[in-house]
Amino acid sequence: MDNNKENAYDSSSIQVLEGLEAVRKRPGMYIGTTDVKGLHHLVWEIVDNSIDEALAGFCKNIEVVINKDNSITVKDDGRGIPTDIHPKTKISTVETVYTVLHAGGKFGGGGYKVSGGLHGVGASVVNALSKWVEVKVYKNEKIYYVRFENGGHTVEPLHVIGDCSAERTGTTVTFKPDPEIFDTDIYDYNTLMVRIRELAFLNKGLSITLRDDRDLEDTTGETFLYEGGISEYVKFINKEKTPVHEEIIHLEGEEDGVYFEVAMQYNTSYNDNIYSFVNNINTHDGGTHEEGVRRALTRVINSYARKNNFLKEKDEPLTGDDVKEGLTMIISCKHPNPQFEGQTKGRLGNSEVRKLADNVFSQGFERFLLENPDSARAIINKSLLACRARNAAKKAREITRKSDLATTNFFGKLSDCKSKDPKVSEIFIVEGDSAGGSAKKGRDSMTQAILPLRGKILNVEKARLDRALSNEEIRTIITAFGTGIGEEFDLSKLRYDKIIIMTDADVDGSHIRVLLLTLFYRFFKPIVEAGHVYAAQPPLFRIMHGKTRKYVLNEEELDDYLKSLPENVRSRAEIARMKGLGEMDAEELNETTMDIEKRVLRKITVNDCVSADAIFEKLMGDEVEPRRRFIEENAGYVQNLDI
Repeated sequence: MDNNKENAYDSSSIQVLEGLEAVRKRPGMYIGTTDVKGLHHLVWEIVDNSIDEALAGFCKNIEVVINKDNSITVKDDGRGIPTDIHPKTKISTVETVYTVLHAGGKFGGGGYKVSGGLHGVGASVVNALSKWVEVKVYKNEKIYYVRFENGGHTVEPLHVIGDCSAERTGTTVTFKPDPEIFDTDIYDYNTLMVRIRELAFLNKGLSITLRDDRDLEDTTGETFLYEGGISEYVKFINKEKTPVHEEIIHLEGEEDGVYFEVAMQYNTSYNDNIYSFVNNINTHDGGTHEEGVRRALTRVINSYARKNNFLKEKDEPLTGDDVKEGLTMIISCKHPNPQFEGQTKGRLGNSEVRKLADNVFSQGFERFLLENPDSARAIINKSLLACRARNAAKKAREITRKSDLATTNFFGKLSDCKSKDPKVSEIFIVEGDSAGGSAKKGRDSMTQAILPLRGKILNVEKARLDRALSNEEIRTIITAFGTGIGEEFDLSKLRYDKIIIMTDADVDGSHIRVLLLTLFYRFFKPIVEAGHVYAAQPPLFRIMHGKTRKYVLNEEELDDYLKSLPENVRSRAEIARMKGLGEMDAEELNETTMDIEKRVLRKITVNDCVSADAIFEKLMGDEVEPRRRFIEENAGYVQNLDI
């Protein structure tokens, strides 16, 4: 028998990772990813510990600082991590929390009734994935200090470094992420700001300050403090929208240690903004708390509409889609033992919460409708209009369903690719017939489909689904994608891996691109979220010298390229500013914008849904004043104005 050692399977084959080694070996298991998202996740693990102190009623102020060296400091005025010797580990509790996995006040030991984060592994995971960590604890009129280095090894055990007043309590943590672990160690201020603002909304009365000490011009930072809590969150989301009723409805209740609250307000838009949270964690896939509210919302509005003769006996009841049109709603649940489900843990599974959410919401909302008849009438009328539009959209969808791909191809709009494999297929949505003609000739017909647009498509920010479905260009796009739209949308039926918007590098091209992005964001958002949407980057300049032809995207690239040329070549180069895509021949278009090996594509992402929604509403919505303000505030930054 061959006793090849490589094939042996005995005790020596089983690797035992001590302490924090497991975290460094498999960081993705603990923070999801080691890209920029994982980098920022470290901040939330430390901030969550401070938030837990706030939820327990012991912390009023949190400060987050990006230091000059891209390390992060998080300060709070909570009780301070316990400094005494831990009976099990025989080292200080501070060191235990930072060096032992699953050590924390979140496991039923009376530390916290409600908490978010990684359930007790947050501090030790941050330590494991950092180059160094320093912790200062202000407690018992003393300042305690401990330092860890190289993945969580204690180099200075906890000791007293000074005195403080009896009133001064809390914890200050500074950590420097390990560049060997992460793809980048550069923190993004805006990413931190968006989440910190959200945390301040979700924890009324808690002050959170964010400061960027890398910015020498402004070291004051921003402080987020919302005494109105999630009601102010709704107000913030709706600030560029026209409300249907003036009041922001705020409902709350508690049962068996579970605290539940909802804030909501309808606006005149056709889109809903419903965000739900459990212990400050965004449950983007919903769950029982959201189901209870949605169920109660539909039932209460239908009941009120029937009793007050808005709906006649023969009328069909309003659906969940009808009653959520134009609704901005924040749902927040604080639960001592949340059970999360789904691949990304983005869904609450506790069955008892569904009934609690239904009870709290229905009682409070029924009372609001009875006490505010004018607002109730406005809300019901909004839902009735949505119902009529839904029925109209149903008929329009049937027409769209009947216009299959063969019909689309027959009218000469879509030049489809030969491949039927979505993984390798891509579609270029092209501005104009002339560019479409060049694109058809210059494409790889096996994998690249071309859909030319004739003129500008409908601005769907100002239109319901029924009107959008009556637009021929939009119907063609829906048919080409294959996913359906509205209630029938199915991402798995998408016929192309990449949807590439290819428009001119001028004002008209930008406008068409924004119209298309508005359409995708409002009616095909899962396609954007799944990373299927791209913008082509046609070159702005062509440089020719001798037999060399070079294309560059912008003036910066032009300057860099010219500097790289010898003086005698540079002086003879006829630099041409590219016109429209339609003026390129098939070879040029392929070489610069379509060839997979040479082209540059910009992926369109939706990192912050609240900000994205506000931008689309501001730039594309019915209200003129926010758009005028935006233009006035940003006019000074415009370069190369194309009139």
